[in-house]
Amino acid sequence: MRSCDMQRQKKFSSLSPDSRVPQNHPLRRIRTIADPALKKLSPVIRELYSKTGRPSIPPEQLLRSLLLQILYTIRSERMLVAQLYCNLRLRWFAGFSMDEPIWHHPVYSKNRDRLLHSGIAVLFPRSIRAQAGERRCCPMIIPLWAAP
Repeated sequence: MRSCDMQRQKKFSSLSPDSRVPQNHPLRRIRTIADPALKKLSPVIRELYSKTGRPSIPPEQLLRSLLLQILYTIRSERMLVAQLYCNLRLRWFAGFSMDEPIWHHPVYSKNRDRLLHSGIAVLFPRSIRAQAGERRCCPMIIPLWAAP
């Protein structure tokens, strides 16, 4: 007997992006290195932003998404935003919840440029590379950036 193709749309889901990423997925190992690097750079990042005004895109999300753009060789900001919108694993890695809106590509570019022109763009990959070398894990990360 053939069942009918009923597509049920749920308004709420009890699944988190974390539950959609397999425990042995390489992004999990990379994130265990990226998050401590971001935490270590937090005081430096804090100095780049004003204490007043409208909140910006979290720089941690920007840096994690930039890392995704490098690892997955995503050619443009438009393609990155589209991938973050559709791919739950990338969404999880960047730090988005399931229903959180993804920024528009020009907003990403403008905020990314702020980080690239500061020292963060150099410090973040160096910190990741150093941690990967210390832990002797994630061999795919180590050749991404030149030695400090």
